[in-house]
Amino acid sequence: MKTLCLPAALAAMLMATTAHAASLTVLKKEAVAGVQSRAGLAQQMNDKIFSFGELAFQEVETSKYITDVLEKNGFTVTRGVAGLPTGWVATWTNKTGGPTIAMGSDIDGIPKASQTPGIPWRKPMVEGGPGHGEGHNSGNAVNVVAALAVKDIMQKEGIAGTLMLWPGVAEELVAGKAFMVREGVFKNVDAVLFTHVGDNLAVTWGKPSGTGSVSVEYTFHGAPAHAAGKPWMGRSALDAVSLMNVGWEFKREHLRTEQRSHYVITDGGDQPNVVPQIAKVWYYFREQDFKRISDLYALGNKMADGAAMMTDTTVERRILGTAAPRHFNKPIAEATYANIQAVGLPKWTADEQAFAKAVQKQTGADKQDGLATELKKLEPPAEKPESGGSDDIGDISWVVPTITLNYPSNIPGLPGHAWQNAIAMATPIAHDGVVAGAKVMAMTTLDLLMRPDLRKAAKDYFTNVQNKDEHYLPMISASDKPAIEINSDVMAQFRPAMRPLYYDETKYPTYLDQLGVKWPTLEPTK
Repeated sequence: MKTLCLPAALAAMLMATTAHAASLTVLKKEAVAGVQSRAGLAQQMNDKIFSFGELAFQEVETSKYITDVLEKNGFTVTRGVAGLPTGWVATWTNKTGGPTIAMGSDIDGIPKASQTPGIPWRKPMVEGGPGHGEGHNSGNAVNVVAALAVKDIMQKEGIAGTLMLWPGVAEELVAGKAFMVREGVFKNVDAVLFTHVGDNLAVTWGKPSGTGSVSVEYTFHGAPAHAAGKPWMGRSALDAVSLMNVGWEFKREHLRTEQRSHYVITDGGDQPNVVPQIAKVWYYFREQDFKRISDLYALGNKMADGAAMMTDTTVERRILGTAAPRHFNKPIAEATYANIQAVGLPKWTADEQAFAKAVQKQTGADKQDGLATELKKLEPPAEKPESGGSDDIGDISWVVPTITLNYPSNIPGLPGHAWQNAIAMATPIAHDGVVAGAKVMAMTTLDLLMRPDLRKAAKDYFTNVQNKDEHYLPMISASDKPAIEINSDVMAQFRPAMRPLYYDETKYPTYLDQLGVKWPTLEPTK
C-alpha cells in the first residue's frame, strides 16, 4: 500500500511545486505592473532628493522626505538609529513568522558637485555648493517603489513577511553602516538587497574588485609661539603632520600595489606668524582583506607616533569610518540576474541617447558611444580582484546574505564623485533607470519571500563558503561614535542658497521643468 502511495505523493508534491512556480511568475508580473504604475512617484522621489543635494551626516531633508513617504504608506519608522541623526529604519509586516527582507541605498552627496541637471557642461546651481555627483538621489526611489509594489501583493495574497527599508548614511565617508551593524540593526534580517546607481543593470557575487578601508583623523598637539620672535619656544603640530605625510610617501614605494591610501590636511594652523599648536590630517587606508587593512592602519599609526616623537608633539587619533571588504551572495545574485534578464535594459529613446553622447563629448568621457544597450553578464568573481574603491555595504555583507543591484540611471565613461555625474541624475535617463531597477528589486523580493529554498541556499553559501576561511572583523570599537559634526558648517553655508531650489512636485511635473531646462539640451545656445 505504501509503495502504491509513493508515486501519488511525489506527483502531488511536484504539482504543488509547479503551481507555486506558476503563482510566483504571475505575482512577479503583477509586481512589475505595480512598479510601472508608480513611475511618477519614482520620478518625483528621484528629483526631490536630487534637489536637496545634502552631504554626509547632514541628510536632514532627504531622510525626512523619504520617511514621510513611507509613513504615509503604512510603514513604521524608527529615527536616529545607531547614533545617526539622519539614520532610520522603516518596517511593514504582514502576518507573523515570515522572513525579513531589507532594502537599502545611500543618500549623501558630493562636495562642490552642484550641477544643473540636463545641461551637458559645467553649470552649478549654487556656486561651490554640494550636489549628487554620484547619483545617491536615485536609490531610495528604486527601493520605495519596489517595496510598495510588493506590499500590495503581500496584502492581497496573504504572504507573511516583513519589508525593511534603511538608508546608507554618510557612505561617501564610509562612516555609517558599521555603526548600524554594531547596534544590531540587521540582527533578524534574512537577506539584504542593496541598490546603487550605475550605467547598466547588473549584479555580482563573491568578492568584487575594490577594497575595504579605515578612515582616520590624526590630531597633533604642539605649543604656540611667535614664529619670528621666539620660534624656539614653539612645537609645530604642522611640522608633525608634514613629517607623517613625507614618511608615508617614502613608505608607499614598499607597499603592495593593491593598497590605496590618500590624505588631506584639514587643519594646518591659524596664520603663518604663529607656530601651529594644533594640526590635523585625515587618512584613508584601503586594502583587500581584513588583515591587510588592519596592518595598513597600524602602519599609519606608527608613522603618526614617529612624527610626534620627531617634533616633540603629541598625537591622538579618531576613526571616522570603516568599510569591510565586500562579499556578495551567489544564490541571491543568481536569482537577481534571472530577474534582470526578464526586465532588460530600458528602451532608450533617441533623445536619451543623443543627450548621453553629448554629455560624454562635452565632458571628455573615456567612452562616447552613449547608453548601454546590452546587459552585462553574471560571471564568477575574478581570481585576483582589482583594487579600487570601498563601500561600507561590505560590513553588512558579512553579517547577513547581501547583494548590490546596479541600475542604469547614469551615463558610462564619467569620472565619478564629480559634477559630471550629476548631469543625468534628474533627467529621463535617471527616471527610466530607476523604474528598471525597481522592477528587478520587486521581483527579487518576491523570490526571497516565497522561496524557502532560495533563503536556505543563501544561508548555506553565507555560512559554508563566504565565512569558511574569513570572518567579519569590526574596525570600530564599542566606544567609537559617528562623526556627525562633519559637513555641518558646509551645509550651513550653502543650504540657504539651495533651499529656494528644492523641487516642488506640486507645481512642476519634473525638476527640469522647474529649472526651465529644455529636454534634451545638447549644446550651448549661440
